[in-house]
Amino acid sequence: MSEKTAKKLGWAGTCMSILMYVAYIAQIMSNLNGNKGSFIQPLAATINCTLWVTYGFCKKDRDYPIICANVPGILFGLGAVITSF
Repeated sequence: MSEKTAKKLGWAGTCMSILMYVAYIAQIMSNLNGNKGSFIQPLAATINCTLWVTYGFCKKDRDYPIICANVPGILFGLGAVITSF
């Protein structure tokens, strides 16, 4: 696979990951409306995304697709966790 193709594939995956985590907005809204959901899956996603962002930052050449793909997971996952209580 060429470097150009790999870069495009990485950014396509990043976009899909962001869409996946934006889907937490529905759970957050439901939580705020009194229909509390479980906190377990969003908490696991938050921890997972935190690890991936840390990995992306700690690489010698920062891995921006990984960082960008997982920052929304931290924000929206944490939002879903907090509002579930």
